[in-house]
Amino acid sequence: MSEAEFADWATKILVTGLILYMGYIMYKLTKESKAGKFGGAIIFLVLGFGVAGFVFKEVLIGIMS
Repeated sequence: MSEAEFADWATKILVTGLILYMGYIMYKLTKESKAGKFGGAIIFLVLGFGVAGFVFKEVLIGIMS
């Protein structure tokens, strides 16, 4: 395995872990702030847009190359 292949795999695995951890943080933030169902939906929607943008960018790069 070359260094470039290792870096590619490591990046994908670690970014996936970071995204899952961010989901946990959003869940915990929703519970601790007692935001309710609507507030929780807003927190997940707004903070989830950043994750969705990153995933969408990677999909576009994969399609265009």
